[in-house]
Amino acid sequence: MPITTTRRRLLAGSVATLAFPAFARAQGAVKPRLTAISQWSAGSDGAAITALGKKFEEKGGVWQHSPVPGFTTEMMNKLRAQIMAGDPPACSQLKGPEIAAWSKIAPTVDLDAVVAAAGYEKVVAPDLAKLHKPGGKWIALPLQIYSTNMLFLSKRAMDKAKADKIPVTWAEFNDLAEKMKAGGVAFPIANGGTRPDDGQKFEAALAGISPLAYRAAIMNLEKKALEGPEIKAAFAQVRKIADWMDPNVGAQHFSTNLKRFVDGDMGMMIMGGWAQGVLRNAGFKFEDFTIAPGPSDNGKPVFLLNADAFIFWQRKEADLQAGQTLMAQLVMDPAIQTMYSQITGSIPVRTDVDLSGEGWSDGQRTTAKALKDAIASNQAVLSMAHNMAQENGMTAAMIDVITEYVKNKTIKPEQAATRLAEAVEGAR
Repeated sequence: MPITTTRRRLLAGSVATLAFPAFARAQGAVKPRLTAISQWSAGSDGAAITALGKKFEEKGGVWQHSPVPGFTTEMMNKLRAQIMAGDPPACSQLKGPEIAAWSKIAPTVDLDAVVAAAGYEKVVAPDLAKLHKPGGKWIALPLQIYSTNMLFLSKRAMDKAKADKIPVTWAEFNDLAEKMKAGGVAFPIANGGTRPDDGQKFEAALAGISPLAYRAAIMNLEKKALEGPEIKAAFAQVRKIADWMDPNVGAQHFSTNLKRFVDGDMGMMIMGGWAQGVLRNAGFKFEDFTIAPGPSDNGKPVFLLNADAFIFWQRKEADLQAGQTLMAQLVMDPAIQTMYSQITGSIPVRTDVDLSGEGWSDGQRTTAKALKDAIASNQAVLSMAHNMAQENGMTAAMIDVITEYVKNKTIKPEQAATRLAEAVEGAR
């Protein structure tokens, strides 16, 4: 059953969103305890959430994390089941427009007091802050930021192509892919074949061609923009990308290709900054690859923003309330955000964290600069593939079209554009 249908049914009988005034006063004599749900169980994500749990325990808390590996929908299924049973976790992973949608299903915690005490709002990008305070109240806290359209280049593949210039535009990207192919790189593109990966290929293509068209079509769902020439051009670029990939990739995760990428059998990868953490966690070195902003035809960085966050659900138990206060303080702590991002390869949400010291990579510094430059030129947009631009149901409808297009070479870009517009209308 589509998640949107279930949500509508839930909304019909939902309780109003309520503040929880005792939140900021909850810490005291009781031992803080936190029940939490996230997708993060393995790799760099698993290592980071485990490290956060240890910090929670070092502060005297009891950490009870229940990971739900797999796609976001699977984690949401567990969250929905617990809410319907009257037993929501004290906090759960959730992000983007889903925060506002799910806050109508069950009461959330008013975090305004603890956010004000930490001065957090002053160091969070305004557009990002809005997503976490629907109705004007902070009910969720962003922890880390990724750009989903970073370009990873294999140094050995660059050597095979006798290339040293990082492509800036899609034309330069396509030219480098051809040079890699001619130089003996079997597959110039190392992406995987999962649904989010397909969504990333498309959103990177469209945002790189025109961030204005991306904002109108994908974020604002304007019919004229959905049927516009930029959408057709983006599908044409996605076809090129797909043709340069291993046809046997199927629905495999991008991480299955990393050794071939580092070895120079594959050349480039359009991926979120988390790929750095996965590469490092797999034992590869910074010398093996280069990270740069994804192609942008106007020459200015385009930042497809994806931010992980925790939403806090109301609980009556004093130990859980104390645990929520402690968790909120940790999530906003610059030292914790530094620790977390250095494990996962993301960049901190806090704009006042200094990335010049040890522990940060050039790729993370590049990402942070790209975000700053993209905000300045109004080219920071929200990721569709990772549920930042639209709710899960709308995102799923769009990715259905994109995935079918990637897998079926008989579909023309014009046909795909028409199907995308129809899918959006059907999912409204």
